[in-house]
Amino acid sequence: MILPYYITIPLLSAFLISLIAGKKDKWAILLSTTAGASMLILSIYSLIAQNGETFIYKMGFWSLPVGIVLVQDGLACLMLVLVSLISFTSLIYSVQYIRHMDRNWKYYALFMLLVTGMNGVIITGDLFNLFVFMEIALLSAFALVAYGGQAEEYEAAFKYAVMGALSSTLVLIGIAILYSATSTLTMAKMAEKVPTLDPRLIYWVGGLFLAGFGLKAAIMPFHAWLPDAHSSAPAPISSMLSGVLIKVLGIYAMIRLYFNVFGAPHLYMNVFMVLGAISIILSGLLSIVQWDMKRLLAYSSISQIGYILVGLGIGTPLGILGAVFHLFSHAIFKSLLFYNAGAVEMALGTRDMRKMGSLVHALPVTSATSLVGGLAISGIPPFNGFISKLIIIIALIKAGAPVYAILAVIGSILTLGAIMKMQRFGFRGETEISKISEKIGWPMQTSMVLLALLCLLTGLMMLPGIRESILDPVVKVIVDHHQYMQLVLGR
Repeated sequence: MILPYYITIPLLSAFLISLIAGKKDKWAILLSTTAGASMLILSIYSLIAQNGETFIYKMGFWSLPVGIVLVQDGLACLMLVLVSLISFTSLIYSVQYIRHMDRNWKYYALFMLLVTGMNGVIITGDLFNLFVFMEIALLSAFALVAYGGQAEEYEAAFKYAVMGALSSTLVLIGIAILYSATSTLTMAKMAEKVPTLDPRLIYWVGGLFLAGFGLKAAIMPFHAWLPDAHSSAPAPISSMLSGVLIKVLGIYAMIRLYFNVFGAPHLYMNVFMVLGAISIILSGLLSIVQWDMKRLLAYSSISQIGYILVGLGIGTPLGILGAVFHLFSHAIFKSLLFYNAGAVEMALGTRDMRKMGSLVHALPVTSATSLVGGLAISGIPPFNGFISKLIIIIALIKAGAPVYAILAVIGSILTLGAIMKMQRFGFRGETEISKISEKIGWPMQTSMVLLALLCLLTGLMMLPGIRESILDPVVKVIVDHHQYMQLVLGR
């Protein structure tokens, strides 16, 4: 059973980096990239070999309800691949980018702790352990946001820490209430006992979790910390925060609770759709008026999270398929766009698009891949963002929600407007940029090219045969909470 390795490999890597790295970062780079590559290989293998099955690992060989279980189902496999993919490309990108800042090994140790926390959240079947791993990831994220050591970074990290502490408190209160009502922390056992509880208790606990995990997912109106944190962090950390962290600690945790434990209450499905629509439109408008490239991308992240939330709120298999695929697609193209923004900032020393110009000749790889990422996030065919948004819009129409479908289309137009602004002023302006302060090396270019290719190739996941083996098992896990409960409990 390889499940424990998703926790032990990055955790051991962080420990070894702290132990043997010394003053230089060579050992830190070697250990972290080796760990990242190992987890990517393991996660892809698990996804291919999963075959729609659910695997359970009993920690210390203690059986339920006494022991703690790790769960690997279709949803967990897909999320592990996503985290491993983005973390590995971020590590490659970091080799040059972080050396541009300093050669400190501490960055890589914190990075591997961040991955440890996210992997733990994904595979744990215990609600309190989900909270513990979530805090490990958050503490690492706070430090990484402030890694640049500037006043802007410290302010953003402090705001993120305050909002993170508030959201964690709300989540912990919700866990305590659920534990007192069910006498268990295993999510499958909770799901078994939820039908016997007073529905009002589920609504109250659901409200606490909505605020707590909504803050971590940066859903409007719980989004205030995200623009500062994502724009201030180093570019590879911005890609991790926007690409996977808000999805794992926010959206993924909400899926497990609201679908697998609570059984998708109708009230909260409607709330998801309302908050998702608000996030799509308002964040789309706010992204258009930004001149800071990374801040523009940060607001667009909130808008794209809105699409995922709307897809989940529909509650139909087609809507959930669109939400899951958009979650996967957004991680790829948004990480790419943050890589592009980081390369431009390193080359020009600014994120202000009013001070940029034509970078087509000075940064050809960055300019070309930014166009691919921009087309993907705007929902232009044949890229993955078009397919995922189209599925969500079709699901809305089939579910009898044409107003939400129209809002989704408007949101995509707003995103296109923001991306056109970024391309017009940030990459293809009137002033020809011929001199840059630092050349973008092959590690950064490799990460950008790889994700640009995936913006196109991941659309193949919707082909018959591939969809049935990769995406349909994920949808089945989310839709059928009884199956999740029975498989984890061994019934």
